[in-house]
Amino acid sequence: MVSRTVLVARPDSAGDVLLAGPAVRAVGAHADRVVFLAGPRGRAAAELLPGVDRVIEWQAPWIDADPPPVTGEHVTRLMDALPDAGEAVILTSFHQSALPLALLLRLRGVGRITAISEDYPGSLLDVRVRVDETRHLPEAERMLAVAAAAGFEPVDGGALAITPPPPSPVGPPGYVVVHPGTAAPARAWPPSRHREAVEALADEGFAVVVTGGPGERALTARVAGGHAVDLGGLTSLPELAGVLRDACALVAGNTGPAHLAAAVGTPVVSLFSPVVPAGRWAPYGVPYVLLGDQEGPCKDTRAQTCPIKGHPCLTGVTAEQVVKAVGELIR
Repeated sequence: MVSRTVLVARPDSAGDVLLAGPAVRAVGAHADRVVFLAGPRGRAAAELLPGVDRVIEWQAPWIDADPPPVTGEHVTRLMDALPDAGEAVILTSFHQSALPLALLLRLRGVGRITAISEDYPGSLLDVRVRVDETRHLPEAERMLAVAAAAGFEPVDGGALAITPPPPSPVGPPGYVVVHPGTAAPARAWPPSRHREAVEALADEGFAVVVTGGPGERALTARVAGGHAVDLGGLTSLPELAGVLRDACALVAGNTGPAHLAAAVGTPVVSLFSPVVPAGRWAPYGVPYVLLGDQEGPCKDTRAQTCPIKGHPCLTGVTAEQVVKAVGELIR
């Protein structure tokens, strides 16, 4: 019997990859082997997904915010890394095209390709999925629908999930995690407000842990002050998952750790800028409280930097609202 290797592609950020988890499990339940094509910002998340047997990293020039040039050498690097897969499922967001990757996979000899495409795909796709983009379907469900269209029916409830993370380095469980960093300034609550929230949470008797990446150590130190444990730059993605698993709640913007918290079952206070729809990217499958003006003038602009002076959609959120939201989630 010929082994059925299926390539699943989501060459995007960590949060997008985590949201692809239910679709990956659906594919994995029906395939012999799943190879996941990730970008550099999503590789660590892809390695946490149950059902993934191998991860390939390649930076897609039409996806990444800081795209590499399109060169023969760069494309050859992908071609050399791709497995001999008979089938591929390309996962995208509503503002992305699956067709450039579909063309490369065709040239590599992939026989059956499924993806969403509003544009006419010609012979690039075997299963063309069309969706009503006026409906803000959650990203996890959107991608699960693509897997189902390819014939990979779901075999579980479709929640986010990762492989079990290591133990948290802080404790005891029940602390609040505050993650002030975001990939885009338009999605960020001001550092001063984060610090106020940390102080207010501590005043309410909560133990607080502040997290962030290696490039955010100055930010996390400022936010933590003398009121919280500062883990800025000290955790890998699996270690951060362990920290989040033992938290009673996470306070974060629309960023990867919010989806990581959902994958370990932790409620989220979501400081959500409306530059993208919350209906698509709010924390999935866990209790959450959405803070921020979702009808602000920056709504649906997909801006990286806020186009409105003063960033009013998020600066209007107060530390008191965050403390109240945490209380609602842990009742």
